[in-house]
Amino acid sequence: MRTLSIAAVQTAPVPFDPEATWALFADRVRATRAMLPHVQLVVVPELMLSAEAPLFDAREDWMDKAAVTVPGPLTDRICDLARETGLWLIPGSIYERAADGTVYNTALAVSPQGEIVARYRKVFPWQPYETTAPGSEFVVFDIPGIGRIGLAICYDGSFPETARQLAWLGAEVIVQPTLTTTRDREMEIVCARANAWTNQVYVVNVNASDPAAVGTSVIVDPEGTVRQQAGPGQELLADVLDLDAVTRVREFGSSGLNRPWAQLERYGSGVRLPMYGGTFQPRPERG
Repeated sequence: MRTLSIAAVQTAPVPFDPEATWALFADRVRATRAMLPHVQLVVVPELMLSAEAPLFDAREDWMDKAAVTVPGPLTDRICDLARETGLWLIPGSIYERAADGTVYNTALAVSPQGEIVARYRKVFPWQPYETTAPGSEFVVFDIPGIGRIGLAICYDGSFPETARQLAWLGAEVIVQPTLTTTRDREMEIVCARANAWTNQVYVVNVNASDPAAVGTSVIVDPEGTVRQQAGPGQELLADVLDLDAVTRVREFGSSGLNRPWAQLERYGSGVRLPMYGGTFQPRPERG
């Protein structure tokens, strides 16, 4: 039985204070480790460590001020914390400044050995409101002996291409840090359920709590069922995901009925996809 014990920490940064936010983050991670010794992976909301402010308090210059290099002093601290706690960490996302000065909204995955094993630059920034540059590729990583995880950030979930591509790359869980302050949060939950159901994956969508955002983080299973949903305040969603359920649902269908991946494998190569300049391609073999 392949299981992944996760903790989705719905919390909020200290606006415009990266140092105080780091102390809060590290405290939350250590407290989770102490309270739930079986937890393997901890995730927090989008732009947590960049100390972004609530929507009405946002500053136009904050992205540029908060942007950091990867690797750099901030990622060194994250790696040290992962080694200290023995946890996989997905520390939300950060403003990343690339070598050419471009700023991206970037999610990282750090192993318990303190290594950055994945870096994902948000492909679909919430434009025109977000001014980070869009990334150009989707990213997955493996937790040895357990399964493959895909990374997405907030608005990415509104584009079905995101979850479909991550699942095509072998993701069994999509971890999606989010910072949603607006009333369309209900539609994001609809998208999380749809992305999980149509791709037969778990979706862990962790939003920031009030006052930074509207909370309501969700964990959705491969059949589109909401396993847990938070309220608006600070909460810890702890769960143990059965990754063999992904295998079962893909083989026998959601509710024992629907097998979209099997159908795509069978007929997809004959379906013209002019929007994408080709046809559906068989999924790569897992290594």
